[in-house]
Amino acid sequence: MLSGSCLCGAVRFEVSGPLKPPDACHCTQCRKHSGHYFVSTDMPRSAVTIHGAEHVTWYRSSVKVQRGFCSRCGASMFFDPIGHDWIALAMGAFDGATGTHIEKHIFVSEKGDYYEIADGVPQHPR
Repeated sequence: MLSGSCLCGAVRFEVSGPLKPPDACHCTQCRKHSGHYFVSTDMPRSAVTIHGAEHVTWYRSSVKVQRGFCSRCGASMFFDPIGHDWIALAMGAFDGATGTHIEKHIFVSEKGDYYEIADGVPQHPR
């Protein structure tokens, strides 16, 4: 079982089962939410247990998505598509090694101009 937390530890999560390879999202909203691009793994809700959920603040960034962050330290942790059976967990919030690697870059048409993507992983405009 893998686990992770926010910066201050008020919000913790546990994941049962293997992680889906993460994607790196370069869309404008993810960059503003995280301060750079957002790398996350999509997990079935049934495989994720959140401790300290009372410290998660949800921001409805669109009709289809809410984003969760720790109300104490501000750490960006979750991408939650409304009405779906999965939730995305920030890779940077995991404790220790995850045993996975970025599978793809998405929304590269919106990426910042201050960095290049040169890791050889597939890139998708949307």
